[in-house]
Amino acid sequence: MSEDRMERRGTIGVLLSNLGTPEQPTAPAVRRYLREFLSDRRVVALPPWLWLPVLNGIILQVRPRRSARLYEGVWTPEGSPLLVTAQRQLQAVRAHFAADERLVFALGMRYGSPSIPAALAELRAAGAERLLVVPLYPQYSSATTASTFDAVAGMLEGWIRVPELRMVADYHAEPWYIRALADSIREAWRQQPAAERLLFSFHGMPSKTRQQGDPYYDQCQRTARLVAAELGLEEDRWLATFQSRFGYAEWLQPYTDQTLRAWGGSNVASVDVVCPGFSADCLETLEEIAVMNRELFVEASGGRFRYIPALNERADHIEGIAELIRRQTQGW
Repeated sequence: MSEDRMERRGTIGVLLSNLGTPEQPTAPAVRRYLREFLSDRRVVALPPWLWLPVLNGIILQVRPRRSARLYEGVWTPEGSPLLVTAQRQLQAVRAHFAADERLVFALGMRYGSPSIPAALAELRAAGAERLLVVPLYPQYSSATTASTFDAVAGMLEGWIRVPELRMVADYHAEPWYIRALADSIREAWRQQPAAERLLFSFHGMPSKTRQQGDPYYDQCQRTARLVAAELGLEEDRWLATFQSRFGYAEWLQPYTDQTLRAWGGSNVASVDVVCPGFSADCLETLEEIAVMNRELFVEASGGRFRYIPALNERADHIEGIAELIRRQTQGW
């Protein structure tokens, strides 16, 4: 497409992005996905000479088979839950802007398919001379949000004409986001009474990232506080914890699994768990929380356990994402 045509159209490209998923719940597909994911220096900051032999010689030989079995347990007839939901989110957000012909949308996962390079190529072919990047991570983290920005910037290096660029860093305290989380919890409570305790489980990060200035921990805590306040919960009714740690280094604490095991051991009658760091349900919520951590809690003598789903394609979630896009594209 010629640059003259791009200027006439004034098209705005909107890239929605999430982490990604294997293409199939098989060991080879998971191996390809993990190789890309765990080779990212934002995810594992060890020197390549130290990390790559471990990754290729041990992790990629052992972990894919086990992870494939876990993925198989959450796979749907349509495919990966994360990808299916992300595609529905894309369609719903696009529908919000059906009357605005200047906006074109694409979905690009940081790892796997559809990829960020493919999504950017799609937006470029549509004539986008301005680009808004919307990583669907409510809380900023170097390992997720910044990695997405790296991937976008890396692709733009090869473009003769680089589009005007804006990026959403986070939306951890946006009023619409807090209301949507609180409303999703209230809806669960209307179906079945509120549990004795509400656990906010966020994806873990190495503790050193906080020491290096990553705001992720503080943003997670603020999200949890704001939702708890919206719900009118006393401090002894809720807690923010961190899941999915990997390796032997210290990660952000308290840990989700240890907390649930301790609560079960102290005979907590019921627990509701919500995962506000995930904009779409995925392996880490549907299997790690709803299955594995449920078992930890119950086996430790805990009572009722309920996982409250991610916001996924809820109408208030989609409207909130659309609000972000409207605000960020003002003046364009």
